Parts: sequence; C-alpha cells; structure tokens
Amino acid sequence: MTEFRMPSLGADMEAGTLVEWKVAPGDRVRRGDIVAVVETQKGAIEIEIFEAGVVRELAVAPGSRVPVGALLALVGTEGAMQTPAPAAVAPIGPQPAVSLPSASPPPAPQPLAGARPLRTTPAARRRAGALGIALDGLRGTGVDGAICLADLPAGAPPRRGGFDPLGMRKAIAAAMGRSKREIPHYYLSQTVDLAPALERIERLNAGRSPPERLLPAAIMLRAAALAVAETPELNGFWGEDGFRPGDGVHVGWAVALRGGGLVAPAIRHADRMPLDALMTAMRDLVARARGGGLRGSELTDATITVTSLGDRGAESVLPIIHPPQVAILGFGRIVERPWVVGGTVVPRRVATLTLAGDHRASDGHRGGLLLARIDALLQRPETL
Repeated sequence: MTEFRMPSLGADMEAGTLVEWKVAPGDRVRRGDIVAVVETQKGAIEIEIFEAGVVRELAVAPGSRVPVGALLALVGTEGAMQTPAPAAVAPIGPQPAVSLPSASPPPAPQPLAGARPLRTTPAARRRAGALGIALDGLRGTGVDGAICLADLPAGAPPRRGGFDPLGMRKAIAAAMGRSKREIPHYYLSQTVDLAPALERIERLNAGRSPPERLLPAAIMLRAAALAVAETPELNGFWGEDGFRPGDGVHVGWAVALRGGGLVAPAIRHADRMPLDALMTAMRDLVARARGGGLRGSELTDATITVTSLGDRGAESVLPIIHPPQVAILGFGRIVERPWVVGGTVVPRRVATLTLAGDHRASDGHRGGLLLARIDALLQRPETL
C-alpha cells in the first residue's frame, strides 16, 4: 500500500486546497496520470501520481485545505490485501468536535436477513460522525462497495478559484525574500550580437504561416540550454547536503501572467529539443500558464530558469534566483546599437544577457564561461 501525499509545488508552499478528484476508489492509475486538481497561490494545478496501482481510498474530500505532506489517498497493487487505513490528517482550520463513544456502546443493529452488511472506511466513519451524516442509504464506491470520503454528501462541488493577484504577489514575495536572505548572489552580464541568429530565424520563417513561425526567444533558449548542459555546476539544486546536480537540463521558462505575477514551468530536457519542438513547448506552456492546466511536476522540475523580457521589456534584467535552484539567466530586449565588425562600425541588433549565480555552488569564472558559450553558439546559429 502506497500513501499519496500532498506535494510541495513551490519553495514556500505550506498548504493547498483540494479542488477536484480525477479518480475514484477502484480506478487503476499509472505513473504520470493526473489524479487531482489542487488550488494554490499560483492557481489551479493538476497533480500527477508517480506510483502505479489501484486507488483504494480517497482520504480527503474536495474543498479541504491540506498541508504539504498530508495524506491524500491510498494506492495499492490490484488484489493485494487491504490494510487498515491510517488516520487522515485533519484539514487546516477549525473542525467540528467529534463525540467519543461511551464505554459501553449499544449493540449495533443487525442487518436484515439477506441484506448486505454496511462497509465503511475508517476515515469516512470519522468524517460522517464529525458532520452528523447518516451512513444508511449511502451508496459506496470504494472497494467491495465500501463508503469512503468521496461518497459523503457535501453539497455542491467546490469550484476552482479565479486568479488571485494578491496571493500571487505574496507567494513571489516569500520566495524572493528567502532567495535574497539565503543565497549569496553574484551577477554577470554580456552583450551579445544577435544578427546571425536573427537572420537564421528569418530564413527558417520564410513561407511559414504566423502560428508556425519561430520567435527569437526560441533560438536564445536553445543556445542557453546547450550551454547549460556543458556547465553542470549551474544546473541543479542547493539543499541541506549541498549541491545536487539536475538529472537533465529542465529549463524553467518564465511566463508573465495577464493578471500580474509570473510562473516558470519546466521544459524538460530542453537541450535535446530541436528549434521547432522547443517553440511548440514554449507556446504550450504559455497557453496553459495563462489559461490554467499546469502540472505539479512542471512547477518543481526546473533545474535552472530563463527569463526573456521580449520586445517590450527593459534592455537588461538582474534576475533573482528561484530556490532551490542555483542560477537564473535573463535576456533583455533586442535593440539596435553601433557594433564593430571587421574593424568597421555598423548597426547591429544586440541583446544583453545576464546571469545570477549562487556563490555556494559556483563562482564568477564558471558563470562567465557559460555566458561566453551562449554567445559563441548564437554566432553559429546553423548549429542550433
């Protein structure tokens, strides 16, 4: 029997509200299946499960606010002996008192001849007693028809909350405040000639319809991902035991939300993706981040973050590292500037590339090599 618990969807997440179950007791689940929707300060997030098996019991009813690490469900292998469920963790907030049984409870009524005995999970019995719900007449959807938490009437199902700009600002403030307190940042910047890369983008876009065209951000992200793969000290996490390298280059792509704030869901193995696939992944993340539907793993898997200010942003950015990551890259707005090419000053489209690094995991020398490598790759865009 496996315990499925509330995951942490951010460095400063303490609890989340279970909005919706996507599974019921008896359903088979596979690794990566979406099993629930949880509301956090970042919005409604789809939660995946990472164990295969059969759902035995849902320990939390929709609408409950549950702390990180609390039991959500029990998952077991099909046909395995069912063990008594552990006590469910009470949701955050005041709850009705539960009356303790007397020392000599009256004998339970015997079922009528031919009637099926009432089966109820321990968690459902506790919740029903606390809320004063009669179990007689309820239809159970658990194993062998047992009544479980999901079968208890709770009125209309809770609706997903809308975007909460104040909650988002609080979450950002908490994460960035922690970052500036705990992480010894160092900053580097380098101005990069983007003319060769932009000319390649223009050639690739010739004859394409607008939805199929590549954006400059795609080739910049591609160069960054390839360079990060060669600089493992900047790709990973800092924890109690020191630096832990990432299991791949999973780039967190910073997305500005229309209501304010931002999220940085991960593009897994970005260094292995060709330009068109990377552009598709970026568009998909932006659409789901702004419209809802991000997965929990996308908010926790990023090994380094990249932010691009686009054509309306500032010329440079000094980004703040998102813990527990150890680096973040920023691309400023593309601008035209005088540039020396072959001894002659010519107009050139350039952008300022910046890096914020964690001095506990790397130093300015390694950070400088990363920026230089990104620059070199962008001067040879045919290799991207």
